[in-house]
Amino acid sequence: MSEGRSAIGQVALVGLFVTALTTAQLTASKLLSIPLPSAVGELPFVGAAILMPGAALAYALTFFASDCYSELYGRRAAQVMVNVGFAMNFVLLGLVWSTIAAPAANPEFAAQFATVLSSGTNVVAGSLLAYLVSQNWDVVVFHGIRELTDGSLLWLRNIVSTATSQAIDTVIFVGVGFYAAPTVLGIGDVLPWNVLVGLAVGQYLLKLLIAIVDTPFVYGTVALLRGDDESSTDGWVAD
Repeated sequence: MSEGRSAIGQVALVGLFVTALTTAQLTASKLLSIPLPSAVGELPFVGAAILMPGAALAYALTFFASDCYSELYGRRAAQVMVNVGFAMNFVLLGLVWSTIAAPAANPEFAAQFATVLSSGTNVVAGSLLAYLVSQNWDVVVFHGIRELTDGSLLWLRNIVSTATSQAIDTVIFVGVGFYAAPTVLGIGDVLPWNVLVGLAVGQYLLKLLIAIVDTPFVYGTVALLRGDDESSTDGWVAD
């Protein structure tokens, strides 16, 4: 991997990671309802529509970026990126909250601004804890499989690391944000159990689909930034 390509790749992947992470933090409070195709009908626990926080789609990109970064620049570099990203969440929250608290020239717009950008404390707590645990787990599992397979089977470590970390992320986010924090701390509203289960199962199924679909893009990104076809010959086709 040439020095110029390596430098561009690092900046691009860190930029993608931070952009997706910031977007996820700002969109976490909106609850999406994505209807299933009529051919599918209703799914157990989920019903006819998948419920998920607005952050789910943007957050999935962070795992794509971190897996590519792990493969190209190593475990330590990936963990540094993940943990610096965690710290930057507090910078983001500080900037948003200070802007909301600052005197406004247009009070009516300020109220709308606060409503849109100010996530509930329960959502913030759930998303931060879920991020810290799941992203570090993703890096550890990715490199654990890499060592066990002597650097081959990129598809396996991408899918397994993302699938397991997204499961952890979903359980922590939903459990803390919509059950533990409201129940223990009295922050936010407790959702009924059927809604909690539907929210967790639905968004995880979509995250799992994204983990599978993004695998060819991980191969392409790694091959492009390495400048060779090493990543396309490690078992993706042969296996």
